[in-house]
Amino acid sequence: MMDYLKPRAEFYGMEFTTDSFNGMPYLFLGESGCRVSKVGLGAWKYGYPETKDGSRVDKKAAFKIFDRAIELGVTHWDTANRYNASSGNSERLIGEWFKANPDQRRNVVIATKLFGMSDGRTPNHCSLGRINMLESTYASLSRLQVEHIDIMYFHSFDPVTPIEETLGAMADLIRRDLVRYFAVSNFTVDNLKAYDRVTEKGFPIICAVQNGFNILEGETGARLSAKGALEYCAKTKKSHIAHGPLGRGMLTSRYLDLDKVGKGDRLFDENIVKDKLTAENQKKLKALAELSRQWDMEISQLTLAYTLTLPGMGPVIPGATTLSQLESNAKAGTIELSDEQRQAVKKALWSATI
Repeated sequence: MMDYLKPRAEFYGMEFTTDSFNGMPYLFLGESGCRVSKVGLGAWKYGYPETKDGSRVDKKAAFKIFDRAIELGVTHWDTANRYNASSGNSERLIGEWFKANPDQRRNVVIATKLFGMSDGRTPNHCSLGRINMLESTYASLSRLQVEHIDIMYFHSFDPVTPIEETLGAMADLIRRDLVRYFAVSNFTVDNLKAYDRVTEKGFPIICAVQNGFNILEGETGARLSAKGALEYCAKTKKSHIAHGPLGRGMLTSRYLDLDKVGKGDRLFDENIVKDKLTAENQKKLKALAELSRQWDMEISQLTLAYTLTLPGMGPVIPGATTLSQLESNAKAGTIELSDEQRQAVKKALWSATI
């Protein structure tokens, strides 16, 4: 935590309010007062690869990315207790960085998640019952080495535990200032409607919905029935936060020439190149590549900039495994596409399906 007893000359004479930080525009999260960087940082693959946790970014690389993220205004960091083989290592790594950089804690809006099996194997180590919710929060606070979590997500919908119990526990966490804002992930429209009916009784409201989305595949994830969540968010003024907005790297120049794809490329390493890069998606990707060339930007930047214009869309949280990827993603947060450009992207994505 910052030492507030020490005078800090660098903060003398500041403006009264601001809408950005280090050049990065900020967006409100739903109808809440919480503001987050337009482009955030997904920390799914951050951990300790040497322990065989399945992560791709180790401590040394992660710390460089975190440091640079602050410089670029990328201050919305997203993790989860189960990332990397249910190890909690993504949280631990971020916690190590917070410990080394206590003055930065308030600059970062940290989001994590709970639901899935973590820290033990009993039925009370998963789902959205009160026991797991509280114990998972305490564990995340310990790993992150922070006093509160800015945004806590439910990682999935619990069809068994009464929603009133779940939201009652969340209300207690918020009342105790262990959690500041409440959000959900991997929810269908029906799931969202069920929660909204209960929140009308005075329980904490959902400010954001983090579901899979990219402009080639649309609303993606384990549940195809999540289709329509973006439209529902627009109607109910929630922020839809796209995880995987670059399709695990698919929406980059890396996959324009499949003959050059190989070990080290994520889709190759996960053995899903053929599943993702269908003939239709390759056609769309090439059309986007041509537009990005005309407008002097990278495919990934065009993708993120266009995604941010969609009705109901809030910030995006692409992952970054290198400094260059982080810097490219951050630049996308400052790109304002014209109406003509948005229509051209829409046409490229639609015409490729004909």
